Amino acid sequence: MWVKGILIVLAVAALFLESCGTKGNGSIDGTVDFNDIRVGMDYTDLSARLNLVTNRTDLIGDTREGMEFPDYIEEFNRLYPDILITVDGITDYDSDMGARLSSGSWGDICCIPTTVAASDYSDYFEPIGDLGKLNEKYEFADKTVYDDVAYGLPLCGNVEGIIYNKRIWKEAGINGIPVTPDEFIADLKLINENTDAIPLYTNYEAVWPLSIWDSYLYSCSTGDAKYKNYTMPYEKEPFSRKADGTGPYEVFSILYRAVSEGLTEENPETTSWELSKGAMNRGEIATMVLGSWAVSQIKGADLHPEDIGYMPFPISVKGVQYSVASGDYSYGINNRSAAPEKLAAKIFLKYMIEVSGYAVDQGSIPIVKGGKYPDDLKSFEKTKILKDIMPDGKDGEALFEMLNKESGLMFNSDTTHVMHIINSALNKEETFDDIMDEWNRRWNEVQDRHGIKTVQ
Repeated sequence: MWVKGILIVLAVAALFLESCGTKGNGSIDGTVDFNDIRVGMDYTDLSARLNLVTNRTDLIGDTREGMEFPDYIEEFNRLYPDILITVDGITDYDSDMGARLSSGSWGDICCIPTTVAASDYSDYFEPIGDLGKLNEKYEFADKTVYDDVAYGLPLCGNVEGIIYNKRIWKEAGINGIPVTPDEFIADLKLINENTDAIPLYTNYEAVWPLSIWDSYLYSCSTGDAKYKNYTMPYEKEPFSRKADGTGPYEVFSILYRAVSEGLTEENPETTSWELSKGAMNRGEIATMVLGSWAVSQIKGADLHPEDIGYMPFPISVKGVQYSVASGDYSYGINNRSAAPEKLAAKIFLKYMIEVSGYAVDQGSIPIVKGGKYPDDLKSFEKTKILKDIMPDGKDGEALFEMLNKESGLMFNSDTTHVMHIINSALNKEETFDDIMDEWNRRWNEVQDRHGIKTVQ
């Protein structure tokens, strides 16, 4: 680790070469502006004890090769020797953290659960800074924002695609990357016929991995960054099949077809997220639909990291593939912590984002604008990366969220609809078109109830 430690010291020096002076313990203020902190120069004599709570159970220590939280903390302590940090990892994060937030027992810094409403951020978390100012330097600063105030920042961003075992795909006789749903299903069939690997693993039992499917419904499947919030709310029957093979219909048709044609595990209820990582590394699983954050976990799960690759989602819009980029979990700071701990948490958060190299180490996108992409994302060089454009506060603000909630479909926040697709495909209870017709009906009912003028 000593080489990286030297690089970090040099990085800190380069970042703040033009600065002078330091702030010491005499000026401790937990409300200090995040943007004003100079890592490695300010508050280096600060004493604090932090408890970090994370969803990254694979990074809490001695679980795999590569950098983990204890390593980052060790290097951080070269700059801040008196900030002592302990780490807790939670597997079923959103569910368990809901209970912890209610009890007040959730440490000084944690991943902000997706179950917390934006309007409730201030009940738990310390403001990080003004969104406009943070946007000048960071990507995904709007991940956890309310009323133009950011209450957290992600350590990294992810692109959405598919993890695959390159050796198994090659042994199956596949030479290229699929760019359409039909090509993808055909490739899964070749894997099924020519190897002993499970072609596509759903991770059904863990539940939370199924939420990734919703990430492909918008920009990725349409090539339109405004689709989610400016087109879909006005679209009549958005879940109908389109002639050009794009849109939400195609996303979930891939899952339904794979399950119904026997290209997934035999019994979804016996899947295991923790065991799946090693199984994929060894080539027992060929493909999993997960964000780029999972690449480093699967590479480190066994002895064959060189076999793991990451491909764009197999939908093309006029010959071009798209991927959506988004922030990982935002880390928020407990607004009930003492002032030294609040300040120490801000310093550590900024260290992790700007100095540690965490994003590239984990195969993800740095949130500092202009940051370098990791080698694992080389296959995305010809893929156009988009970010869903959020409502601007003008006419039609948050229409998608209203339709999503009132229709009961609950994309991005509940996986019931994804589980229903898997169960129906497995048990032949409903055809895929029947499911899409029902989704259209529910969507259209809400549009009609609110008098939303739709277009075909």
